[in-house]
Amino acid sequence: MSFDPDYLAAHLPKLREAGHCYVGYSGGLDSHVLLHALVSLLGSESFTAVHINHQLSPNAESWQQHCQACCDALGVPMMSESVTVENSGQGMEQAAREARYTVFEKVLNESDLMLLAHHADDQVETVLYRLLRGSGTKGLAGIPMNRSLGVGEILRPLLPYTRIQLEAYAATQGLQWIEDESNQDTTFDRNFLRQKVVPILAERWPDYAARVTHSAALCAETDQLAEILAAQDLAAVYERAERIGWSVALEPLMALDVSRQANLLRHWAGQHQLPLPGHRIIETVLHELLPARQDAEPLVTWGSVQLRRYQKHLHLLPLDIDIFNESSEALNNELEWDVKSDLLLPDGSELLISVEQGKGLKIPEGHGATIRFRSGGERCKPAGRNGSNTLKKLFQEYGLEPWLRNRVPLIYIQGQLAAVGDLWVCDEFAVEEGEQGIVLQWSFPS
Repeated sequence: MSFDPDYLAAHLPKLREAGHCYVGYSGGLDSHVLLHALVSLLGSESFTAVHINHQLSPNAESWQQHCQACCDALGVPMMSESVTVENSGQGMEQAAREARYTVFEKVLNESDLMLLAHHADDQVETVLYRLLRGSGTKGLAGIPMNRSLGVGEILRPLLPYTRIQLEAYAATQGLQWIEDESNQDTTFDRNFLRQKVVPILAERWPDYAARVTHSAALCAETDQLAEILAAQDLAAVYERAERIGWSVALEPLMALDVSRQANLLRHWAGQHQLPLPGHRIIETVLHELLPARQDAEPLVTWGSVQLRRYQKHLHLLPLDIDIFNESSEALNNELEWDVKSDLLLPDGSELLISVEQGKGLKIPEGHGATIRFRSGGERCKPAGRNGSNTLKKLFQEYGLEPWLRNRVPLIYIQGQLAAVGDLWVCDEFAVEEGEQGIVLQWSFPS
């Protein structure tokens, strides 16, 4: 049985509800079949083709010209964008994919759809590749039919069809497509599976694609159940937003079964669109970070993420929070501030101000403030307290996380420490009842 555009009619409601439809168009067999089928189903002016020039092949420019010519012949508008692919350690295939999807996300507005031409053989390759990498049910669920991307959504209407079916359709329609020479390079894992492994599977099990697709669907169901359980567990460990990142309470987390702890950690990162921790990271968190002694400050990192413990909470944080370390030049900088408008700080955080009656910071008339950062030895007497103490001890008392202590802005007025971020105002600079004061909020970008 060959592919027929009418088979895509089941997706018509979603296509018609979309703000606008786009098609990822490389010019290869799969995307050309999808483009041609959508013209038959929707008409040529109902969507836009998006071509990504990865600039990796000497033929890249001619491929772009080919795609433009095909779109012109069909009457389909096409936009193209060139990207620079940089291998960050995960291989060129992954780097090219990330560059491609970054453009797709940029293109999509709210309620827009990006149609991609992945088919059943792509699903087989993906499941086999992830199986050999040791993936769990989330990975073995394979390529989803649809998922969100930024404010839009991806739809893959060709997933039920094999490459042979698409080739049969292309032959009957007389379609011409690009053959990417890199697809023959078996040093790439996916190409090796496609060229060397899948043909052997097909010879032994002709219905291999249906079998693997069925197993992927079962894994997707199992993963969905795991996500439901993890969402319930996340609510039970009292997640809260912090100045930077998020935290959960350690006591209820530690009360969970180890498998549920692992499930929750993966779900937690995914909820905030962060890279998911792999098996080794999970093992390190469960067996080293969580059981660490109370006064320890253990740290586990992966990708752009880190986990830390502090005061009975586990914190999920971006990796770049340590930009203000003890050797940072920013620590030696001073900022002059008129305290009449919000102030952007060197690390991207802000001091926001509001004027309130009977609370906040007293600014002597005609004076502004100077912003400094910790250099050591600073003391302060917070308003309402009997005596002064070092900032180190006050930070511990006020529960300011250690990774924020070098970043907290110290507000000086006439050379004296007047306030510490939005944690407290020093006694001499606190407004009296009935006076107007400046209330500070130390805010980080979300």
